[in-house]
Amino acid sequence: MIYTKLPYTDIEVSKICLGTMTWGNQNTEAEGHEQMDYALDQGINFFDTAELYSIPAHPDRKSNTEKIIGTWFQKNKNRDKVILASKIAGRAEMTKFIRSNGFDKSALIDAVNGSLERLKTDYIDLYQLHWPERNTNYFGKRGYKHDASDFWEDNIHQVLETLRDLVAEGKIRKVGLSNETPWGTMRFLEESKVHKTLPRMVTIQNSYSLLNRIFEIGLSEIAHRENIGLLAYSPLAFGVLSGKYLGNKLPDNSRLKLFPQYNRYSNKKALEATQKYYELAQANSMSLAQMALAFVSSRPFVASNIIGATSMAQLKENIGSVHVNLSDEVLIEIEKIHNEIPNPAP
Repeated sequence: MIYTKLPYTDIEVSKICLGTMTWGNQNTEAEGHEQMDYALDQGINFFDTAELYSIPAHPDRKSNTEKIIGTWFQKNKNRDKVILASKIAGRAEMTKFIRSNGFDKSALIDAVNGSLERLKTDYIDLYQLHWPERNTNYFGKRGYKHDASDFWEDNIHQVLETLRDLVAEGKIRKVGLSNETPWGTMRFLEESKVHKTLPRMVTIQNSYSLLNRIFEIGLSEIAHRENIGLLAYSPLAFGVLSGKYLGNKLPDNSRLKLFPQYNRYSNKKALEATQKYYELAQANSMSLAQMALAFVSSRPFVASNIIGATSMAQLKENIGSVHVNLSDEVLIEIEKIHNEIPNPAP
């Protein structure tokens, strides 16, 4: 395994992070435990979850994933072996069954305490804001369109104050963002620069893959100049970059078969690009999945690459991508495809 440190910390994490959002819906508790056992044995020490998971969000499945991780810690007594990340759900229609007060003080305290109880731990290593409270262009929206009726008032100082207090209590160690924009990222960073006692955001968890490199347009410069690390999620674009949907296939138990509304990465242009990437991988004796994951892991702004799997075979292939080194020739061909069909799945 390859390891790196989260920016501005001494926290060493594996370059591959174990994503968990299918546990408690597509995966059983036993399967989640098996995945964690295997991942840890392969040198993965970084697990990412959220109070919202499993996905799709539903009141009957709220926080199932955290509970599964908690029973694994309880069984194995190995909390000290894992760098654990979780998230508070933002204010959105799909999560109103969790709470409706966004990131205000009581919401953050309630969310952290709830996660700690379910995870059977006294602390969370990295605590993230799952997406902004304000209306903006996250989750597949290419551009920002201002909504004059947006209720949001700038509360970033208050959010950081509450996170500071939770750090002081020892309940969380470091903080990060997720599904954030360049404006939001800089707003948080500048607030902690001006007010030195406030915690600094050290990571941003956004989607990033061969089909969605929008992070490079504005956020990659911020990542380099401000030293904030990308935790790349959906590096296989909901499984599209495994190639399993090519040729109009829709395998049983696949995410798109079970949840057709998750079509963010499967439009016509995205599948056209996927076919080209598949042919490139085949011509260079790689699986498409491993080439796609190796590309993400190789980007200098990526702190860790969050993989997810519903089967052990997928998990083993995905973890194995850490040993794949892409040649300069392959990288040149990837750029040719990207320039021909740029970011087909925002």
